[in-house]
Amino acid sequence: MADVLPLVEARLRGALGESDARAAVTFLGTDRIEVLRFPGRPGEGVVRYATLGMSAAPMTDPTAALADPVKGPRAELVLSVRPRGADTDKVLRPLAVLAASPQVEGLVVAPGASLDLGEPLWPGAPFTSVLVAEPGGLVEDLVLDAPLDPVSFLPLLPMTPNEAAWKRVHGAAALQERWLTNGTDLRDPARTSVPLD
Repeated sequence: MADVLPLVEARLRGALGESDARAAVTFLGTDRIEVLRFPGRPGEGVVRYATLGMSAAPMTDPTAALADPVKGPRAELVLSVRPRGADTDKVLRPLAVLAASPQVEGLVVAPGASLDLGEPLWPGAPFTSVLVAEPGGLVEDLVLDAPLDPVSFLPLLPMTPNEAAWKRVHGAAALQERWLTNGTDLRDPARTSVPLD
């Protein structure tokens, strides 16, 4: 069985350009997770952070009696921000924590899910959780040889605590509609919560 991570990294580079920094984090009892930083295209002002390692094994339903080492969804996480003076490079460890959650907590990370860190995404950030968005826009799915499932690249949308609480009641689609209606810049590292009343 071919190692999927070199293929995943090649797909990320093809979509986002060359990374200019990477950090590796290993949690007790888990495989190593790396986070790559992509500076974005000149004049774009957007920095992207992508995990590498989450897709090494398929995510398994925590209620399953045995983890299937081959079949099951695979994913990596992608966060896009406009730094604007915020220390967003400190997001590397929190992103690695989120990427390790399938191994640590038996989560299956899928679009519409909330992932809560319980602490700011980076120092001073107004966000402590993220909404997992639909894949396929920024980085196309990576199709692997059968019987392996494809690797999805899941965008993460930072949420304020108020937005996360509102999403729990009304759902992901309703929150995304609020953001769209209000023209919310989801890449602004200092944005305030969207109006929710």
